[in-house]
Amino acid sequence: MQEIRFVVSTPERVPREVRERRFSGRVAARPLPLLVAVAAAFALTHLALVAPGLGLGWDESVYVSQVSPQAPAAFFSAPRARGITYLVAPVTALTTSTAALRVYMAVLAGGGLFLALWVWRRLLPAPVLAVAGALFASLWVTMFYASQAMPNLWVAYGALAAVGCFLRAARDPWDHWALIGMGTGVMFAALMRPTDAVWLFLSLAVAALVMPRTRRRGLLVLVAAAGVALGCAEWVVEAYTHYGGLTARLRRASEIQGRLGWYFAVDDHVRALGGRALCRPCDVPWRYPASALWFFALPLFAAGGVRATARTGYRAPIVLATVVGAAVAAPYLFTVGYAAPRFLLPAYALLALPVAQCLVRACGPRSQWRRTAAGLVAVAVAGHLVIQYVLVDGVANRVRRDTADLTRIAAELRAQGVRPPCVISGDEAIRVAFRTGCASRQPGGHDESITPRALAATALRQPVAVLVSHGGRPPAYAREWRVHPLPDLGRRTGFRAYLSPVPRSSGQEAPGTRDDAVRRTRP
Repeated sequence: MQEIRFVVSTPERVPREVRERRFSGRVAARPLPLLVAVAAAFALTHLALVAPGLGLGWDESVYVSQVSPQAPAAFFSAPRARGITYLVAPVTALTTSTAALRVYMAVLAGGGLFLALWVWRRLLPAPVLAVAGALFASLWVTMFYASQAMPNLWVAYGALAAVGCFLRAARDPWDHWALIGMGTGVMFAALMRPTDAVWLFLSLAVAALVMPRTRRRGLLVLVAAAGVALGCAEWVVEAYTHYGGLTARLRRASEIQGRLGWYFAVDDHVRALGGRALCRPCDVPWRYPASALWFFALPLFAAGGVRATARTGYRAPIVLATVVGAAVAAPYLFTVGYAAPRFLLPAYALLALPVAQCLVRACGPRSQWRRTAAGLVAVAVAGHLVIQYVLVDGVANRVRRDTADLTRIAAELRAQGVRPPCVISGDEAIRVAFRTGCASRQPGGHDESITPRALAATALRQPVAVLVSHGGRPPAYAREWRVHPLPDLGRRTGFRAYLSPVPRSSGQEAPGTRDDAVRRTRP
């Protein structure tokens, strides 16, 4: 018989690159240059093409006002979490410049993309990671929100990093940094959006229990649970101190989101991809079918990526990324009755991995139809990039026009004597108030933070402006106030302000104002 010998290499004699790829079974290209290039291109492209002239949006004004000296804090409604506020705090403490905030956030976004993909360097080939990062960054939704003070992109980074660290910790009992990284990723996502992090935690907990050859199952679940608990702690504490308890806050959050329940919102998200930052209610016609072609192709390419990893060391990472991506998307597709493209950013980040695996495999050297596949992919990617650029440019231009209109409105109000300390209520009060340096207070609706009586009393001691657009009527207490026309705001025509009489000079607050208007705006 022929003698068979087994040769065991010692760790010292194994090349470093091979040791880093010991779970996948083969050496890949160095990921550092590729991922740095993708992250840098993402940040620079956004700063060059999207960020210039981009003023703060409605939600951004709420988050930034919590830590900015530019204006009093806007009312912080029940669904919101303060993670993004903490993220912008370092720059808002130094300057009120929106341009500085955009640069700061864009640089952080590029760094976040790099770190979230870097976690996967021992799990997937570098070309797959680079293609996944480029695909995710090229979406108009990702590009538009790169420098915005909004939480969804950061949830995506936290989820992507948490899943990668989970896989590394499950495979290598000595990779303590991966275990810490998983808990940190879940905690970071929970700090940004607690409900998203709960779905992320549940997905990882189930994976820890059902995945074969998973080590330290109980520890993985425990660390993920600790991460979501720590990240949600501030939100839960605030629920008891400002909203009457956790159940009350969850109930109020559901009401603000249109009461969560069973909805088929897939078609809403498809229509929203045509360049709508928010589609509520989403009963608009589907005017730009080409904008959603990639959305319909996404599950097909993700399935192709899973199939391409059959009998390879990459199967578990690709399958888990696909499953968790679908899990974090499901609540927005089937329980929320409206659509905002940013809601699905965490899902897009995770599903970019199987899609990239599919494309790299199709164009790889082992593919039978390599040249044909490469040509088709090149044409499809070029068309995709053109469509995404047209969409993000259109959305950014609308925001720029709104920014210019809001700047003129704020200047007009200041010229009419509405200067700090002051209060603005009514249509678009939050964005106008932040630019004017005033407090925004609403006596009704989702942002109810003051009673009509308290608002009328406030007008006795400081300027108050109630904004009304075409077809709207002022509240009873403001009907006798002076009316001043304002510049139109986008499609809002007939924009006007009802200005309170010149208040008596007084340093005291009107009765009930602090309790009704300020108490719930800061923790």
